[in-house]
Amino acid sequence: MTETKHPQTPSGLIYGLEDRPPLKETIFAALQHLLAIFVAIITPPLIISNALGCDIETTGFLVSMALFASGISTFIQCRKVGPIGSGLLCIQGTSFSFIGPIISSGLAAGGGVLGLPVIFGATIAASTVEMFISRILKYTRQIITPLVSGIVVTLIGMSLIKVGITACGGGHGALADGTFGSFQNVGIAALVLIFIIIFNRSSNRYLRMSSIVLGLIIGYAVSWYLGMVDFNSVQSFGGFNVPIPFKYGVQFDISAIISLGLVYLITAIEAYGDVTANSLISGEPVEGEKFTKRASGGILADGFNSALAGVLNSFPNSIFAQNNGMIQLTGVASRYVGYYIAGALVLLGLFPIVGLVFSLMPEPVLGGATLLMFGTVAAAGIRIIASQKIDRKATLVMALGFSFGLSVELMPQILNQLPDTLKNIFSSGITTGGLTAILANIFIRIKE
Repeated sequence: MTETKHPQTPSGLIYGLEDRPPLKETIFAALQHLLAIFVAIITPPLIISNALGCDIETTGFLVSMALFASGISTFIQCRKVGPIGSGLLCIQGTSFSFIGPIISSGLAAGGGVLGLPVIFGATIAASTVEMFISRILKYTRQIITPLVSGIVVTLIGMSLIKVGITACGGGHGALADGTFGSFQNVGIAALVLIFIIIFNRSSNRYLRMSSIVLGLIIGYAVSWYLGMVDFNSVQSFGGFNVPIPFKYGVQFDISAIISLGLVYLITAIEAYGDVTANSLISGEPVEGEKFTKRASGGILADGFNSALAGVLNSFPNSIFAQNNGMIQLTGVASRYVGYYIAGALVLLGLFPIVGLVFSLMPEPVLGGATLLMFGTVAAAGIRIIASQKIDRKATLVMALGFSFGLSVELMPQILNQLPDTLKNIFSSGITTGGLTAILANIFIRIKE
């Protein structure tokens, strides 16, 4: 491929949005993006599958389909298909925001493979919320303010920390057999966490970018040496994954749809912020008709791609904010790089060995990495809140949102007397706290 430079490439970039970098540089930029997103894409299906108690083969397939669906979603987002897509170098992957409500919905449906049809049904049906938001964007931004978004993002991180620390102790299997919190489990998790921090603090940008991947590799290797990894439990690592729509079936449960629908509402506003940041970094306009069209297309793609992921036996997708930082780091904003990233993700999803290798990863290894990742999510939410003016109304909205959200996380028995449908809806602190924050922000009026 020959280099093609756009005459109006922004001065801060090596390659702008419409530039076509040479093949070597395109592949190098794509590889750096892959290092930044790979673990983030495979982590949600691993956590969800472990929490539901799925077997290794099912877990491996879910991981593979997460990669496959993320590849297709990234291509649609970068390429722009009709009104769907932003046309920016926006990378999509499995979203952390939905993990809590998905696990609650899956367990309520019976856990294991029995819970998957309900999860995929809710993923598909509730995605219409985000697609609808993309059409009425200017109105919803007055309801879902940065304060509300910050509260919800913080609650997402806080509620997921419980999932992370459970994995550090050995997971639900260790809770059942009495080995939870053993020196070996906690030691492995601590080792992974320490190495990630060491690599992340490095002045070498490549070590910093791949800190989580390297931490997981070291933890995996030590676990294998200690006999914690059993490769004999997998019948075959070969073959080829053929994506089968609705492989596990699909069911539509109203409580699961409502739980995920609220998170889609917040995700739409987050996607707006990500598209804005990406446009700014890429030297594109961040206001006016062109930008509004681009933002609406990006949010529409966010919802559409999530529905597509549900069809392909995967979980909701969202735009990854960390890739905006990667554009700044590399100086490459070309959307054509996104095609290579998409192709690589699709290829990785087609080979079972990728999903199976990661499905064998001991939970403490994953726990050491996710504990830090989920803490980072909570910290991002606090940063959003801190960027706003904290007056009396904001303090009340925060107090109510956090109180209600954390209450159902810390003491879920408070919901015992509710009908099952309502119990399932409000069992997630993200749903309860988010809904409380939205209503409080609308109805609380204070005259200073």
